[in-house]
Amino acid sequence: MNSLIKALKAEIIKNKNSNITWITFAAFALAPVMGGIFMLILRDSNDLAKTSTLSAKMEFMNVAANWDSYLNILSQAVGVGGIIVFGFIAAWIFGREYSENTIKDLLALPISMAKISNAKFIVYIFWTIGLAFFNLLTGLIIGLLLHLPTSNDFLVSAHLSNYFITAILTILISMPTAFFAVWQKGYLAPLGFMALTLVFSQIIAATGYGYYFPWSIPGLYSGAGGEYKLQLDALSYGILILTSMAGYFSTIVYYRFSRKNILPNFKRKRQE
Repeated sequence: MNSLIKALKAEIIKNKNSNITWITFAAFALAPVMGGIFMLILRDSNDLAKTSTLSAKMEFMNVAANWDSYLNILSQAVGVGGIIVFGFIAAWIFGREYSENTIKDLLALPISMAKISNAKFIVYIFWTIGLAFFNLLTGLIIGLLLHLPTSNDFLVSAHLSNYFITAILTILISMPTAFFAVWQKGYLAPLGFMALTLVFSQIIAATGYGYYFPWSIPGLYSGAGGEYKLQLDALSYGILILTSMAGYFSTIVYYRFSRKNILPNFKRKRQE
């Protein structure tokens, strides 16, 4: 337990001294800000704004300037955009030692690779949960400043439940990105994997089979796919959880492989 705490402290210190943390918060805050701009466009009485292309598209999608639509936008931003941001965080946490050429120092620590990996995943989970809360808080502040109205069937609990479940699903399905970071030893492969899954999630969801593709499920649950959300079932969530667990365990296994095979090579080269 003490070694896990030490590994966790080391990860916290490394990320605390990095600007990436604040960059992710700033990037994720774009969703509530853009949502607020959409609300302003829809509420604006100016004829030019009302006839704009963006306003017409939002009205076609049945989006109105109220709390229902705004909170739905926040949930959909987490379900779709969260795959990019959360995946980037996983790639950063697990790939930075390779890019900074400090992986040999990490592997040489007298701490099991399982605990080191768990410490990284703990940081990842708290980081992404913090982003989800920050995103929602920013959205609530913007909504209050805009004095958004509520509809007759508005339920805060229903919207909050939808938002946080979407966030949890997105956090889980972004975990396999960590394996590609340690497998390919850097950022490029996990970022490519993340972009590929995002593209396929949109294509497969559009065909009507997204409820069995794990990276489509958060977006569908958020309501981004409209009525396709109703197709989600226990098998859908089971596939997502199994995919997340596969990413978690494969990362630990590869870290152990790295210590057994990569570290001796570093030592051999140093002796030569």
